[in-house]
Amino acid sequence: MTAQPSVANVALRAVGDAGARTVFGLPGIHNLAFWHMAPGLPAPRLVNVRHEQAAVYAADGWARASGRLGAAVVTTGPGAANALGAFGEAAMSRSPLVLIASEVPSHLADAHLGRALHQSKDQAGMFRPLAKGIFRPRSPQAVIQDVADAITTALSAPRGPVYLDIPADILAGPAAAVNVSARLPPPSVDEDALGEAAKLIDAAGPIVIWAGGGVVDAGAAKDLAVLAARWQAPVLTTFGSRGVLGRADPCSVALPPHEPEIEDMLASADILVAFGTDFDGMMTKNASLHLPSTIVDINVDLGRTRFGYEGVLPVLGDAKKAIERLLQLTDERDAGLVSGLPALKERVWARLRSDPRTRDAATFVATVERAAAGVAVVVNDMTIPGYWLGNYYQPDQPRTVQCPIGWGTLGYAVPASVGAAFATDRPVLAVCGDGGFMYAIGELATIAQERLPVTVLLVNDGGYGMLRYGQHAPGRPIPGADLVTPDFVQLALAFGWGATRVSQVGAPLEDALVHALASGDPQMVVCDVALFPPKTTSPRWAE
Repeated sequence: MTAQPSVANVALRAVGDAGARTVFGLPGIHNLAFWHMAPGLPAPRLVNVRHEQAAVYAADGWARASGRLGAAVVTTGPGAANALGAFGEAAMSRSPLVLIASEVPSHLADAHLGRALHQSKDQAGMFRPLAKGIFRPRSPQAVIQDVADAITTALSAPRGPVYLDIPADILAGPAAAVNVSARLPPPSVDEDALGEAAKLIDAAGPIVIWAGGGVVDAGAAKDLAVLAARWQAPVLTTFGSRGVLGRADPCSVALPPHEPEIEDMLASADILVAFGTDFDGMMTKNASLHLPSTIVDINVDLGRTRFGYEGVLPVLGDAKKAIERLLQLTDERDAGLVSGLPALKERVWARLRSDPRTRDAATFVATVERAAAGVAVVVNDMTIPGYWLGNYYQPDQPRTVQCPIGWGTLGYAVPASVGAAFATDRPVLAVCGDGGFMYAIGELATIAQERLPVTVLLVNDGGYGMLRYGQHAPGRPIPGADLVTPDFVQLALAFGWGATRVSQVGAPLEDALVHALASGDPQMVVCDVALFPPKTTSPRWAE
């Protein structure tokens, strides 16, 4: 006989049925009901992390790697507040996740601030500027409806994180065992606007395609490859769409538009057709990137900042639906900018390999590609090696590279790798600098306890390398950039990990990564090297 479930049980089962097969959380006195599942009730696995911020990062890593709903549970007050930074990254990167926080018991809700443990004046208010939706059910019946609405909100286009809080007494109280499902509208496109766009495209000369994360979310990778070949159009990808075209696809640019040769090609096109992208400041150099004079912008959300670009034709619609229709509405082309792409890409790489400043970085990217492409999911931190891999590394398929570039949160990679490891059957490579790694040392314990196949590649330059570059001036000190660091190999060994150290970015690093990724166990590879930042970093935009 199945015991009557609690409200917490029902909420967990609902997010699990919606795709969050693993939920990440930290127990506290107000949310222990999540850890007491009614016998016989199906539920997702609940994984304990070591910090509330890590819980949301892990849910984000899960969502990005799987394409499904992510979920995290935290406790009241400081527990919820600790999750805020990671929630902001999910918001700016449009990751679909549900954060469920407990609140003080109902009878204490109106108590004078500070009388109740963990009480906040407006706990939900901390999340309101970032959340796609805020839900505050105050009865068991309201929880059932609000959880369904929260899931629907998170997964509906454009996707994003939602916040839901439930008083501790209601969370632990009984609830009816019901199935809660999302109600997602079918994909659509504005046919009139798309028809106008099709006429512009057919009348134009060379085309370039700009593919954003919306292409991945819509499951349109194969359709995009067909369309690019039909138009003979190079395809630029954003941080959220890396790998949307295969490594061998002749239309894949696989380099950022910040490189001058790529920007020149982009500006030479008559028309830019964009699918599911924000044209964010990092990709457009805050609108200083030279784009074609005509831009067709196809997106599920047209209420975004345009960063000053003119000549934009907006088309409201799902990327897959729009691509399918454009295959029917536009003409096939015999020639386009794709023909010059191989030579163009080789010129960029030849320059990077020959420049003494970027030679090691180019070798680093090639080394990680040989070891990880087609093998691992790569989760990057906000760090110089992560900037190189996030823009220049060529994955074999979508959702195998992650970058916290939405909000630019340092310390993402290690906790997000926990979620990615549960979401995929591949090993995970978390790429960190020595500064960002220190944000989440506790998750070494989580990874060890769960025996996850995570390898941390820690590129150690003894401080914040990006700050050193940005502040560099001969004869002047660089405040805040140099850090005291532990012996990272010994630290990893203390957690029961395997660990090794290398001092070169070529064969020694490749051998270490191949061994670590093949082991199936937690591993750390420390690489003592300082890399020069790529042109995608803002201090180099003006060069």
